[in-house]
Amino acid sequence: MPLTKTAKCGLVIGALTTVIVSGSPVAFAEGRAPGGGTKPGSQGGQPAGEREGQEIGAKITYNLSRNGSGGNVGAIQPVGDWTPPPCWFAPKYTPGQYKAYMKDSWSVGGDQAEWVKEEKKQFGKGKPDADFHMKDKDDGYWWGHFINRDRMDETAAWECMFRDPWWVKKGDDPKVEHAISPEILAGLAYDKIRVPDTSVTMKPQGAQTVNLNTWLWLDKATFKPVSVTASLPALGMTATTTAEPVGLHIEPGTEEAKVFPASGDCPINADGSIGEPYAKGKADQEPPCGMAYLRSTSGTGPYQFKASVTWKISWHGTGDAKGDLPDGTFETTQDVNVQEIQSINR
Repeated sequence: MPLTKTAKCGLVIGALTTVIVSGSPVAFAEGRAPGGGTKPGSQGGQPAGEREGQEIGAKITYNLSRNGSGGNVGAIQPVGDWTPPPCWFAPKYTPGQYKAYMKDSWSVGGDQAEWVKEEKKQFGKGKPDADFHMKDKDDGYWWGHFINRDRMDETAAWECMFRDPWWVKKGDDPKVEHAISPEILAGLAYDKIRVPDTSVTMKPQGAQTVNLNTWLWLDKATFKPVSVTASLPALGMTATTTAEPVGLHIEPGTEEAKVFPASGDCPINADGSIGEPYAKGKADQEPPCGMAYLRSTSGTGPYQFKASVTWKISWHGTGDAKGDLPDGTFETTQDVNVQEIQSINR
C-alpha cells in the first residue's frame, strides 16, 4: 500500500478536484481524465476495453423502468433525513491500471522526493505488494474511494477520501466501512428514480365553484411502480430499487376549504387507482377524495392546489439481499380559480 506523507500533500491538494470528480457513479468518456486531458496509460483516448487508466469501479450503470408510466418526470423526495450514499469503496484499478497510475504520480513528484523513494521501495521486488500484484492480475483488484457527485458538498462525502488504494483478492472481504454492497447500490438507484407528474383529474374541470364538491382521482393505467437497477460489472453486483405508489395527499391551498377525507390523505384502491371518478347524480355526495372551496378567488388570485403522491421504496439485489428504504414523495402544484354563482347544473 502506498505511503501517505506530509511531503505528498501538495500533490494531493493540487489533484483534489480531479479526485472528487473521478468518484462520480457515472462512467467517464473512454480514456479521458475527469479534469480534462488523457488519463495515465490510456492510449490517447482510443477505446480498448478495460485498459490501463480506466477506473473500473466508476462503471456503475443504471437502468430505469417506468412500467408504462408517462408524462413529465421528476425526482422523489425521501421522507425524513435519509440521503443517498455520499461515498463508498469499490474496485478501482486492475494491477496494470494501478501501476500506470502510480508511475505517473511518481513522475509528477520527481525521483528525489522522499515519498516517491519510499513508495518505490514498497512496490519493489520482494515487498508485499511487489510489482503492483501484476502476477495476480486475474485474482483481484486495487480498491479505492468513490464520491457521489451529487453529494460533494456534504461532510460525509469526504469520509472515504483519505485512504490509499489497497489490494483485495476476488471474493475476500475488503474489511472497510462503506464497502460497495447491494444496499449501497440500492441507495444509489433510489437517487436515480424519476416518477411521472401527479396529474390529478378534477370534476368539475377548470374553474371550481364555491360550496360545490370537487371530485379528484388518479387513473390506475398511469399510476404504476417505477424501478431503477444499479449494476457494478466489476463485481457482478446489482440492486433494483422499486418505488410503488401507495397514496395521495391533497392540500387545497387555502384554509377556506373542506377536504375529503379530512386528513387530506386519499388511499390507493384495490385496483391501483386513487379516488373515484365523478358520476352524474353524485353532486351532493362527499367524494372519497376531493374538496370544496368556501370562498372565491375573485380579487385574490388563484389558490395553489398541491397534490403529493407517497411512494413506498423497496429493493432486492445480488445474493438474495433485500430491504426497504424510506418512503418518498413527489409533489405538483397547480393554480385553481374558484367562482361564486347561485346554481350550477352538472
